[in-house]
Amino acid sequence: MVSSVAPLGPPGHTRIGPFLAQEWRAWPRQLAGWWRRSLQFRTITITIALTMVALLGAGIYTSVSIGNDLFHSRLNQVLLDANRAATAAQNIFDASDASSEASASTLLDSAQTSIRASSSSRLIAIYAAPGQDQGATSFLPFASPELTTGVISTQLRDEVAAGSGTQTQYWQSRPLSNGDGGTDPGIIVGTPLTIPSSGQYLLYLGYNLSDSDQTLQFVQQTLWVAGLLLTLLIAMVAWVIVRLVIEPIRVAAETSQKLASGELEVRIPEKGDDIIATLARSFNGMADSMQGQITQLADLSQLQQRFVSDVSHELRTPLTTIRLAGDVLFDQRDSFEPAIGRTAELLHTQTVRFELLLNDLLEISRFDAGSADLNVEATNLVRLAEDAIDQMRPLADSAGSELLIDAPGGHVEVEIDARRIRRIVGNLLGNAIEHGEGRPIVVSIDSNVSAIALSVRDYGIGMSALEAERVFERFWRADPSRKRTIGGTGLGLAISLEDAALHSGALEVWSESGAGSCFRLTLPRVHGQRAGTSPLPLPPLDAEGDADSGHAGVPDARG
Repeated sequence: MVSSVAPLGPPGHTRIGPFLAQEWRAWPRQLAGWWRRSLQFRTITITIALTMVALLGAGIYTSVSIGNDLFHSRLNQVLLDANRAATAAQNIFDASDASSEASASTLLDSAQTSIRASSSSRLIAIYAAPGQDQGATSFLPFASPELTTGVISTQLRDEVAAGSGTQTQYWQSRPLSNGDGGTDPGIIVGTPLTIPSSGQYLLYLGYNLSDSDQTLQFVQQTLWVAGLLLTLLIAMVAWVIVRLVIEPIRVAAETSQKLASGELEVRIPEKGDDIIATLARSFNGMADSMQGQITQLADLSQLQQRFVSDVSHELRTPLTTIRLAGDVLFDQRDSFEPAIGRTAELLHTQTVRFELLLNDLLEISRFDAGSADLNVEATNLVRLAEDAIDQMRPLADSAGSELLIDAPGGHVEVEIDARRIRRIVGNLLGNAIEHGEGRPIVVSIDSNVSAIALSVRDYGIGMSALEAERVFERFWRADPSRKRTIGGTGLGLAISLEDAALHSGALEVWSESGAGSCFRLTLPRVHGQRAGTSPLPLPPLDAEGDADSGHAGVPDARG
């Protein structure tokens, strides 16, 4: 016999079970996201939860109260009914003297008939009291089939046997067979009886409480349905109310986001005279005021930028003339008297510095106006740094500092604006020479898969944390009383920071007083992308040794 395994599905059939499981597992995260982001969802959820708790408590209390009332009411009826039946049976027994077997049988039939006529129960049992000698009489016990299967407990038997008289009643809640293989709640009532010439007997009547149980179930179902409908109604009311309140808040939030993004003309619609309308009018008034102030500041900024640009351009023509005249005097300074020669030197130096300042002001005005652009070309950063070091070496030698380069990486072609990066390196080297105290200056270059970095480390006087935070501000000097040996304009580091940002890179600084400083330039290896983690550490690896042992990490200048 050949057996085969049926395929899971026809060709091309897609099993969606795992996808449904993934969707189910994603629901908690989605609900958590809605809970964090949506005020409307949180409000409605909390309202529904509190409503359900309140309705559940009220429903349980009502159900228990109604159940107890139904039970006690039914119990009182059962006890009255059982007492009436027991009294009728006892009267029949008292009126006879069952002296023969025939009369005893007739007496039993009469008692059963009287009990059935006086009681609503059809579950009857008559047993001899414990210790009763049943052989002394022909009065045999009798029990309905529903009461012969252990329904009457031993505890109830003992309590009834210990009683005396039909006014003594004992009851117990017991499950009764309903004839369909199941059970219904019921009550067994026991009463002691005395039969003349036969002794003590016990009468048990069983009462089925299925009608009361059905009533209670109907009440509970009604409470559940009413609670569910009430919860839905409250949820709808809460949704409507929250929507009326949250919608203006949502509009205000969206409007404020648009204002923050620069759309200064957006406003909140004003409707009615309620508190929401008052909020809208106040918000719109604030937006109008902000727009006016921002517009005024923008106009002033444009005027300032235009003024700086225009003045710089206008000054270039007379400055060029002064520069030419100064160069002529500077070239002939040896033929002048010493005082006039010194004046020619000072004129030449300050004219050059003035020209540099004008160039820097023009560059800053381009950054402020947003008109600065890049002229990228494939450039080797290591070679660019070597060229910058060669240009700055005479100045470093005059200051007593040796320029060292450490390039474990970075020997790749990257697309950068060589002019701007060369200007950054020159500014960093000039700053290091200015504050290096004649100690060596190390230029490090390295790269990784996403970035290339260059750092300039000096071991000079350093700066405090507060001074390091302000080092990129325009025209700021850490020590105004310190003599300048290079004659910078005070805009070099500010321009360098803008040049780095224009490349989507970063220019950062670490410095400690007495331990020197380290400026790190990080650029992306691919133009147009963001630079990742810098391959050079900041603070530098030798920073801890410098701080602890006083320039212990200064490299050998002869290295």
